[in-house]
Amino acid sequence: MAKREPISLAMSTRVLFVCMGNICRSPMAQGIFRQMVRQAGLEDVVKVSSAGTHAFHAGEAPDSRAQALVARRGIDISDLRASRIEDADFDQFDMILAMDWDNLSLLQQMAPKRAHHKLQLLMRFASEHETATIPDPYYGNAQGFEQVLDYIEDACNGLLEVAKRRATQVAAA
Repeated sequence: MAKREPISLAMSTRVLFVCMGNICRSPMAQGIFRQMVRQAGLEDVVKVSSAGTHAFHAGEAPDSRAQALVARRGIDISDLRASRIEDADFDQFDMILAMDWDNLSLLQQMAPKRAHHKLQLLMRFASEHETATIPDPYYGNAQGFEQVLDYIEDACNGLLEVAKRRATQVAAA
C-alpha cells in the first residue's frame, strides 16, 4: 500500500490585489501584505499576488514613487512586474480585492458569476480609516502616495487577521 502524504489542516488563502495599471496601489498592497504574511510565519498557507484591470504597464516594475515609499518602511517591491488580470485568476484566488469602485465594477463585469463572491474592496478590512476606497495616487504628489500606503497598511492588518483565522481552521472531518 502506498504511503499517504499527511493532510494539511490549515486552510490556505490566496489573495489577489487589483488596481487599474498594477504599478502603484496593488503592488504596494502585495508588498505590504507579503511582508506581514512572512512576519506572521504564514507564507506556506497564504499566497499573495497583484494584477491590473488594464494592461497599460504590463511587464513594468512598480512606479518609482511607490517603490521608494514602501522601501522607507523596509519593504522591497522592485521584484514585482505589472500584469493584467486573467480569466484563470478568478479560479486560482480565494479573495480578489479591488482598490476602488471602478476596478471592482470592472472585475464584476469580467468575472464569471461563480467567482463574484470573491470580489471585494480592500478597504472593507480597514479599521483605522473610514474611507471605502483607496484613491489612485498616480497623477498626484508624494502626499497622495503616503495616504494610500497608510490605507493599504490599515486594510492589510485586518486582512491578516482573516488569513490567520483561516490558517488555523481545522478541516472538517
